[in-house]
Amino acid sequence: MNVEPPIPMSAGLTSAEAKCQLDRYGPNTMPEDGGRSGLAIAREILTEPMLLLLMAAVTLYLVIGDLAEGLLLAGFAVLTIGLVFYQQQRSENALAALRNLGAPSARVVRDGKECIIAAREVVVGDVMLLDEGERVPADGMLISNVGLVVDESLLTGESVPVRKHAGDCGELAAVPGGDDQPFVYSGTLVVKGHGTAIVSDTGLRTRAGRIGVSLASIVVERTQLQVSVNRIVRLFGGLAAIVCCALVIFYGVYREDWLQGLLSGIALAMSMLPEEFPVVLTIFLAIGAWRLARIKVLARRPAIIETLGAATVLCVDKTGTLTENRMRIRFLDTLTNQLEVESDFRDIPQAILPLVEAAWLATRHASIDPMDRAVAGLASRAKGYETLVWPTVREYGLSPELLAMSIAWKDDAGHFAVACKGAPEAIIALCHLTDEKEAKIWEHVHTMAEKGLRVLGVGIGTTTQGELPESQHDFDFTFAGLVGFEDPLRTTVPAAVREASHAGISVKMITGDYSATALAIASAAGIDTKHGTVTGQQLEGSDDAEVELLVSSANVFARIMPEQKLRIVEALRRQGEIVAMTGDGVNDAPALKAAHIGIAMGKRGTDVAREAAGMVLLDEDFGSIVSAVRMGRRIFDNLRKVIIYISAIHVLIAGLALVPLIAGMPPLFFPAHVVVIEMIIDPMCSIVFERTPAEGDIMHRPPRSVENPLAGIQQIVFGLLQGSVLLIVCLAIYQGLLLQEASVEAARTAAFIAVTAGNLSLALVNSSREPVLVHMLDRGRMTFWIAAVIAVLVVSICIVQPSLAELFAFTRPEIGQVVLAAGAGVFAVLVFDTMKLIPAVRRIVG
Repeated sequence: MNVEPPIPMSAGLTSAEAKCQLDRYGPNTMPEDGGRSGLAIAREILTEPMLLLLMAAVTLYLVIGDLAEGLLLAGFAVLTIGLVFYQQQRSENALAALRNLGAPSARVVRDGKECIIAAREVVVGDVMLLDEGERVPADGMLISNVGLVVDESLLTGESVPVRKHAGDCGELAAVPGGDDQPFVYSGTLVVKGHGTAIVSDTGLRTRAGRIGVSLASIVVERTQLQVSVNRIVRLFGGLAAIVCCALVIFYGVYREDWLQGLLSGIALAMSMLPEEFPVVLTIFLAIGAWRLARIKVLARRPAIIETLGAATVLCVDKTGTLTENRMRIRFLDTLTNQLEVESDFRDIPQAILPLVEAAWLATRHASIDPMDRAVAGLASRAKGYETLVWPTVREYGLSPELLAMSIAWKDDAGHFAVACKGAPEAIIALCHLTDEKEAKIWEHVHTMAEKGLRVLGVGIGTTTQGELPESQHDFDFTFAGLVGFEDPLRTTVPAAVREASHAGISVKMITGDYSATALAIASAAGIDTKHGTVTGQQLEGSDDAEVELLVSSANVFARIMPEQKLRIVEALRRQGEIVAMTGDGVNDAPALKAAHIGIAMGKRGTDVAREAAGMVLLDEDFGSIVSAVRMGRRIFDNLRKVIIYISAIHVLIAGLALVPLIAGMPPLFFPAHVVVIEMIIDPMCSIVFERTPAEGDIMHRPPRSVENPLAGIQQIVFGLLQGSVLLIVCLAIYQGLLLQEASVEAARTAAFIAVTAGNLSLALVNSSREPVLVHMLDRGRMTFWIAAVIAVLVVSICIVQPSLAELFAFTRPEIGQVVLAAGAGVFAVLVFDTMKLIPAVRRIVG
């Protein structure tokens, strides 16, 4: 940490100097992936295989002089490009907004004045102002401070804050941890006091930045969902290429009609190419990420949502995730009188009031320390104490030798009033108690600790001297009692733990607290504690095999250091578990990245932790994690349903494009017909299935195996079977009308009506694991019916409007033909709805 001498320290930098430093060292940020530009999005869209096929068809029609058909397809192409570009650009804008959300700020001296700037604009040489409750924006060295105490646990894992001392660093090494050092570090939290420091390192050169860079060496695996979808697309794409080339050659060689062969080949390729798969995956996960954000869970990598739905173990921190991350007074004990403080209590018994008064007098009234605020909250309910504001004369701070603090006040009569609070052993020492009373106090302390409470002793004192003494020991203190603090369990936690248990998910609590406190909180949360606790010391003395045994049996881990989380994650992964892990500190980052699902804290978490994690818990509530699991399962279920639907509909339209040509019948489909069907399929896939509500038993099933693919052989075969049955029915209608000497246009129109009815029926039937006939009008189906009405209107216009009917080679059908075609299409699919009464079929669908 070498500070450059020419930079003035008192007045800070000038704006011009700060700009030069920013240009030289770069912004005070961690590296992050940049978003895609509009040009990059357009390039991706224009290279999509489906769009390339569509443009090839447009070119062919224009070459042969069919201007109307070419312009129609060109219009569809422009519409497709516009819709996809809008959707992708909107997604990028949303991501950019999320990146800017909650950007940290810093207080610095610029041009001789204090100002607030974005933390990313802090530069080397800046004079930064640090105050209680603020995060340090960059590494630096103190040039002045008043009682500055900093929590460096994000770097060291040590929960006890460290004192800082301004001055020349001399021979000291800049290493986090340890008292009385002049160095401050980016991302650490000022818990007491205030100070001024000169910035020495920013961005990647900070201590936290160097840890963040090392995380880049950990490879993030692709999710099973991404692998499954890519495998399906390659399978269908390869098959489409082979069949289409064969069709073109067949037409060109045997029928000597290369032009019709190319058009038919393009139509067949468009019908077989499952371009919906990657689109659906993107849309489902993007909208899923938006839905998660509404329940305060931010998915940094949307594909992680699918993995979350398969989670088998949730490893969660106690503080702030299971609890509210605030202290409140739960128990007051004067040794002769006790009070269980309920959240709705009204009056404090007279016998307890002296203890409350002593605790209030031993508290800095403007403090943000959680325990001080808890005392203030209790005092505000005791009549008169909230208005007791005497001038502070002197404060005696904590020291390693005496873990207690005292505050001296001057009352209205001009007399000194002194009160102390701190660790029980320190208060016992200050009160100079007898061995008998000391033993009694320790008995009460242990009883409170077993309830999961953090215990402080309180004393009230006087002095006979005219001036205040230099040491706390020179006061004549009287023991006032014990105050028990708790970090209350979130009210949503017990129900969420039960829901996770019903879903077959094991919940493991990890904390730095002592075992007794950990067991008390875990038991209140509903976590299984029958195997007791595993401590950090036990993990430290165990080899990998022994650690696996420990983590497989126990659900409560106490006195755990942040770096030990990584061993827990790795042991669970070796056992085949799908692990979700929460964390907030820099030292948590390796464990977050090693877990299948790393979940960083939104309020307490560091940038390094958030970058390593796949998700950020914005409200830090465990219930939100379980809700996210439910969402992940719902998304996977609906993706599986839509894969079956896409498989079925592509068999149908590919067969209708291919079979008539092979059988010597007039072509049934041209590229324009395929495009219209695709315009119906796309909203069905991206809107209707995405909005399908979760199955009723979704959180009563065990987690699916990670080896269970999104679409296995069973799902593909089931989809192919549905499509094949509907294909036979549509071909029968087409062939039947041709045999009855109906015109080709009339037969094509009736077949297209059957295809539309069958298509809509496929979407409805595949939207649920249960038979949908009795639930067709449920509120959750409203999106389907809206899409269905729009699809029917579009097809009707194409048939009835003369110009469009000519372009599509349709003719106005007879009423009997419409009823027959629509009824046949619906009936062919509803047969599969009744098959879902068989449990094995239900398991295939969802």
